[in-house]
Amino acid sequence: MATTPPSLSSHAQSDVPITTDAATSLKNSRGRGVAIIVYMLFLGSVLAVVTAPIGALIAHLKKHNADEWVASHLQFQIRTFWLGLIGGILFMAAWQLLGWIGLPAHVPWALGYLYFTACLIWMVGRCGIGITHLTNNRPIANPRSLAFGGARVTLADR
Repeated sequence: MATTPPSLSSHAQSDVPITTDAATSLKNSRGRGVAIIVYMLFLGSVLAVVTAPIGALIAHLKKHNADEWVASHLQFQIRTFWLGLIGGILFMAAWQLLGWIGLPAHVPWALGYLYFTACLIWMVGRCGIGITHLTNNRPIANPRSLAFGGARVTLADR
């Protein structure tokens, strides 16, 4: 894998703006366009579920050819897909169990809608943070995170 440009390490750790030449070289980093496409495929999966596995496959295939800071985004995307899939399978099993034990039908359905909404917020939030970091030429601090990659999420303006 290629190493991170020297300007990236200092920029990723602080809010100091980087020079135009450094920003241009980061925008031309190997794999950056692929990471953008995968984020868009993940967001597209809200309407057409089939785009998420396609995005995960692309991320798996391109991760080793990307620059180090872009590879953190691809790892984050791969993790997003697999965590979502495992969580969905586990919830489907629990949902079936709730139906089999004889609870009124509205209980499993209500839990299903709540779970689906929470998963949608989680996935869109991860993509939003990833896109923000990618467009600002910053790596994902903790791509193996269960939440938002080590990003601090707030609803307040700076």
